[in-house]
Amino acid sequence: MDSQKTDLFIISNSKYFESHHLPQIREQLLKLDNSKWGMIQTLQFQDPTTLLIVSLLVGTLGIDRFMIGDTGLGIGKLLTCGGFGIWAIVDLFLIMGATKEKNMAKLQQVIY
Repeated sequence: MDSQKTDLFIISNSKYFESHHLPQIREQLLKLDNSKWGMIQTLQFQDPTTLLIVSLLVGTLGIDRFMIGDTGLGIGKLLTCGGFGIWAIVDLFLIMGATKEKNMAKLQQVIY
């Protein structure tokens, strides 16, 4: 793929991924042919900051985990009221990283 398109994607979507994944993403995008560019452009990534806010407000109900696709963990948090509050507090520190990992997995599905 064209390096300008790759750099544009990296600049506009870097907040959705861990910083150590960005060189790997760039390398993989450069190897792709232009036919996948349309699919990559239409991907919708979850914003880690939005998920942090959701986790702050209603983390004990597991809505943050439901939003990123962790249905099992969301049900667990819902039934235990966020692990009696402890799990909800721990998730305040983990939810942004989990969101970025889910975004990376979504991108990997299209690339490979």
